Amino acid sequence: MKITREDINHLAELSNFSLSDEEATSLGKDLENIIKYISQLDELDVKDVEPTYQVFEMENVWREDKILPQDADREQLLALAPESQEHQIKVPKVL
Repeated sequence: MKITREDINHLAELSNFSLSDEEATSLGKDLENIIKYISQLDELDVKDVEPTYQVFEMENVWREDKILPQDADREQLLALAPESQEHQIKVPKVL
């Protein structure tokens, strides 16, 4: 599969990257090598191989949710916070 310059520019735009011409050329070569490597899987004969949907024998473990009574009330829990205001825990601004 041939990776075109338009493909590289489209991927860069989707990824919000700005690429120089040199970087775009290098990336195109790298992507072609990756696709060529992965396409080797097409050469495997998997006609008699059963599909694998899950490699580990895992199953969901279901349990009933139990709400346990708490000994602490709102004021005691707020007292544990470094700072509170109007019955809420005060935290630093994130944005």
